[in-house]
This record gives sequence, structure tokens and C-alpha cells, in this order.
Amino acid sequence: MPPLPEVTETTSLGVFFLKCYWAQAHALRAGALLPSDPVREKTFLHGLGLGIGETAQFLMHASPSIEEFEQWILARNGGSLEPAHVARLNAALIGQDASDPEIESAPDALSAEDLSHWEDQGYVVLRHAITPEASCATAQAILNSINADLRDPATWYQRRDDATIWVSLVHHSTLHTNRRSLRIRKALAQLWRRNDIWITVDRGGFNPPQTERWRFPGPHLHWDVSLAPPVPFGVQGILYLTDTAAHQGAFRCVSGFHRKLNHWLSALPFDANPRDQNLETLGPVAIAGRAGDLVLWREELPHGASPNLASLPRIVQYITGHPSQWEINPVWR
Repeated sequence: MPPLPEVTETTSLGVFFLKCYWAQAHALRAGALLPSDPVREKTFLHGLGLGIGETAQFLMHASPSIEEFEQWILARNGGSLEPAHVARLNAALIGQDASDPEIESAPDALSAEDLSHWEDQGYVVLRHAITPEASCATAQAILNSINADLRDPATWYQRRDDATIWVSLVHHSTLHTNRRSLRIRKALAQLWRRNDIWITVDRGGFNPPQTERWRFPGPHLHWDVSLAPPVPFGVQGILYLTDTAAHQGAFRCVSGFHRKLNHWLSALPFDANPRDQNLETLGPVAIAGRAGDLVLWREELPHGASPNLASLPRIVQYITGHPSQWEINPVWR
């Protein structure tokens, strides 16, 4: 097969790595196994406001031309890309300074007390990450996408994919507005100690009350990263769009476990799979929150949702961010 385009080779959009990423997908579709750079790929996708799953599906199933891929990208960005944003993304993709001046000049979103709690417990709640109006609008967008009505419980259980609490809605003006929240970006910059933050493009979530016919499907306590030590630093997040009580399917995590993980792993039998252990014995806590609160946690913490034992659904948006470069463990455990 011909060599892949260089990272800096551009197309009409002027975005680095776009042609290379497109060529990689076509090579993979043809059966070629090529080395990948997952960090650069995620920065590229999130910098262009693209979901990882939707992009892979489009490239693998539609097999678009490079021009069709560009038009697909533009359609998810309101028809155009801001030149200043493209310049910052291009810098990030080749390892240059990609600091966001808006983040740099913004006041701190997390207090010294918040940061102390983060260091000790491994999670923090950013209060009022978005406005009440934004929370309400985003919750309604998610309800509309699954044809659910908060006033009618019968509509909460009619989804075709009701074996999951995830909602496939990725692109909506309210979700995009939340991703641009300066408080969210500043909080992530404080945790990463970096100002070159790229917000993830993820979906929503709808966790209705458990009934005799509908049982909570998970995700239960788990990790989303390799547990081969040392586990690199990483941040995940969930944005509450409605007031969420601890028993309302709230997010749960084993607080402080980032300080215990290595010892816990070393104490397991040699052939034991850490993911097969009974993580409930580790003492997870449910994190309640108000509409507009963002829960951020370290990736070392076992975490998950919980059965909703209240009378109203839990509605959320999954959202976090990362710098241009960060560590990913190449060994999966």
C-alpha cells in the first residue's frame, strides 16, 4: 500500500492529520493493520467536535472520499471552522503550544478546598458548571431524542436500546454549548495543570427508576483504563442535568482509591483479573448533585452508575477533557 500522508499534509479545510486519518481508515477497511497514535487521534477528533464512535462508523461503513469526509465534518460544525481554532488544533497535532487564551485568562473554577478534596478523595464536584437554563434545555433535548416525557412514566421504558442507560444523542446545540462552558474548561485545566484542553464529544444518559420489569443494566463499578501499573493520570466527568439524589441512580465511585490502587493490585493473586473482583466490598459512595453540577474523577477510581430507586429519571451528559498530549498505557490489564 502507498505510504500514509504526512501529519502536516492538509486538504481544503487546512487541518493537519485529516488526510492521514482518512487514509488510515481506508487502509484498515482494506484489511491493513497500521500503527496508531490514539492520543493524537482523540485530540484530532475532539478538536473538530467529532464523536469517536460516529466517525469510525462513517469512515468504515460509508467509505467516503476525502471531500465527502470534509463535508461531513463541516456539517457537524455548523458549516465552517474558525481559523483561530484550526491554528490551535494544528499546533496541538504537531506537539507545539496549543494553550487556550480564554482558559488562561479565566478565573479559577475550583477553589483551594476543591483541589484539596480532589487530591485526597480523587473526585470533585464543580457546582454550577452550567446554568439552570442550559441544564433544563439539555435534559429536554435528551428526552426528545428518546420520545420520553417526564410527566408520563410509561414513556420512560419504550426505548429500543433500553438495555443501556446511554443515549446516542451526540450533536445538539445544547450539548455543544455545555462543551464550551468556560467554567468546565477551566476546572479541567486546573486538574490537568495545563491550558491546552480539548473537550470530549460524548453522549447523554437516561437512567429511569427501576421497576419489576426494568432492572438497572449497569454500568456497575468498573475502570475504563488499563490497570497495568503505573496507571497514568486521567480525568472523567458526568454532568447532572436534573437534581439527582444519592438513591436516584447517582454516580458512584470508591473515593480515595487512587492512593490505594497499586497496593490493592499487588495484593491480588498472580493470575487474578482485577476486573473480576467484587468491587462492592471496596465501599463505593454515591455522589448526589444539583442540576448543572459536574462530577469529575480520577480514572484510577472504580466507578459506575447505580440503580435508580427514586421516582424520577436521572438525566446526564457525559463530558470531560484532556490536554493535547497525555500518557496512555500501551499494555492492557
